[in-house]
Amino acid sequence: METEKYCLACNKKLEGRPDKKFCDPYCKSAWHYQKTKEGAAGFYAKVDRQLKTNRRILKSFNKAGKATVRADILKQHGFDPNFFTHYWKNSKKEVYLFVYEFGFLTRYENGKKKYVLVTWQNYMEKT
Repeated sequence: METEKYCLACNKKLEGRPDKKFCDPYCKSAWHYQKTKEGAAGFYAKVDRQLKTNRRILKSFNKAGKATVRADILKQHGFDPNFFTHYWKNSKKEVYLFVYEFGFLTRYENGKKKYVLVTWQNYMEKT
């Protein structure tokens, strides 16, 4: 007595091998993609997602190449200053943290935390 089996992705009745799980490669790929998406993201995926989010936010608030923005505004948009790709120290020993080509420097003005946003420049390259 054989039991009927159904595709894990689309629930279509399966024919062929007894160990078959999917009706075609598309269903197999779709099912594995969905499982990966639902599963707990690995460390790399979390870091990569936050870096991309930080870059997008810095880019959107720094249209002219330099800007000053309150820290709480960036945080409301999902910015996390703990995720950056590299840093650059200027002649005043101030450390700019960069997310790829967009950087930020923490400043306090009138008791409020702010970020000075900059874009990477050629003179920042190490010689």
